[in-house]
Amino acid sequence: MADPGAYRGGRPVYIVDGMRTPFLKARGTPGPFRAADLAVAAGRALLLRQPFAPEELDEVILGCIIPGPDEANIGRVVSLRLGCGKRVPAWTVQRNCGSGMEAVDAAAMNIAHGRAELVLAGGTEAMSHAPLLLNDEMAELLGEWGRAKSSGERLSLLGRLRPGHFRPVIALLRGLTDPVAGLSMGQTAEILAHRFRISRERMDGYALESHLRLARARDEGRLAEIAVICDSAGNYYDHDEGVRRDTEMAGLARLRPAFEPPFGLVTAGNSAQVTDGAAWLLLASAEAVGRYRLPVLGRIADCHWAGVEPAEMGLGPVHAMAPILARQGLDVADVDYWEINEAFAAQVLACLAAWQSPEYCREELGLAGPLPPIDPERLNVDGGAVAIGHPVGTSGARIVLHLCHVLARENARRGMASLCIGGGQGGAMLIERGEGVPHGA
Repeated sequence: MADPGAYRGGRPVYIVDGMRTPFLKARGTPGPFRAADLAVAAGRALLLRQPFAPEELDEVILGCIIPGPDEANIGRVVSLRLGCGKRVPAWTVQRNCGSGMEAVDAAAMNIAHGRAELVLAGGTEAMSHAPLLLNDEMAELLGEWGRAKSSGERLSLLGRLRPGHFRPVIALLRGLTDPVAGLSMGQTAEILAHRFRISRERMDGYALESHLRLARARDEGRLAEIAVICDSAGNYYDHDEGVRRDTEMAGLARLRPAFEPPFGLVTAGNSAQVTDGAAWLLLASAEAVGRYRLPVLGRIADCHWAGVEPAEMGLGPVHAMAPILARQGLDVADVDYWEINEAFAAQVLACLAAWQSPEYCREELGLAGPLPPIDPERLNVDGGAVAIGHPVGTSGARIVLHLCHVLARENARRGMASLCIGGGQGGAMLIERGEGVPHGA
């Protein structure tokens, strides 16, 4: 008989610990940390409190979208800097916004099927360090410069220089634009707002609540997963910088549309912020839990990845969460807490609307009827990416980590973490505590 706690046909997989950096708001110039620096800062704080040496890990898996030029296979770079040693293999995954969760899923699969016992998995991103690139015209001219054989040829090439050659390609803007749909991520949120008739007022109200919840969580000490980090100048960072305690509806209403002016509804105020940050989770088999006497935050019960229309990528969570409920024989009421990454307020509200739409559930999900509503008091209870920020390679790991802390704090049984993914995908992970989970959960 299969173990009821088994993960995808293998062994049970446990989350035993985790930690993240504060999320630092991008301010138009490169921030104090590169992506590898952030991952090392959070990873060092996490590993220092473990009863085993870093060399005892079986592997390190890290999600990241835009590592710097000195961070090729950033997972391996970080692993070596953390002191895991040459014998611990490390690799990097890239599934856009789902990369951090993909790293956790990959680690869980390797543990479930006996390829590993103890894995460090997470995500990192320094969006403020996204590069400025040369355009094709400049690259072509530089190529000719390299092939030139005389000073005369080089002078001729200099004479061909025009202002347009110096027009940079902003990698972050290109990366946040879908090349197939030809739409920015903000434009896809506008499409969802129109389809589900979500008003600007509702979006702004949702954004306001996100900031208020995050501020309360910080004041009440509910963000214990954050490690204090220091930069080379001696400055320290101990909290998420995106929260705006003075946010109010009138101020949000004054913001101009960011993606579809002048009539759009999506603004900088009701969208996730461009942010730098890293998050790690430590995953273990039952054997590793027993060997090192590790506490347990929870068990990974299931995970699902789904594809959707790229122009409506924000609906990905609906398509990822519904199959997990069906596969596990669960109703919405059986899940105590939910984390849906707030890429945009419109996107989360659209997911909730699609979830309760008989037409959408029937035609897009193949269900007989709508799903019961998710209680807003059990969704993103400590705020989300609108207030915290959304470092794209990191957020999937952050929401799983924080969900574990919410379940422990509330002595709850189950939680679902999900997020939309640029390019038209969705990912979701079900976490369980209690029955069938070892000591410490």
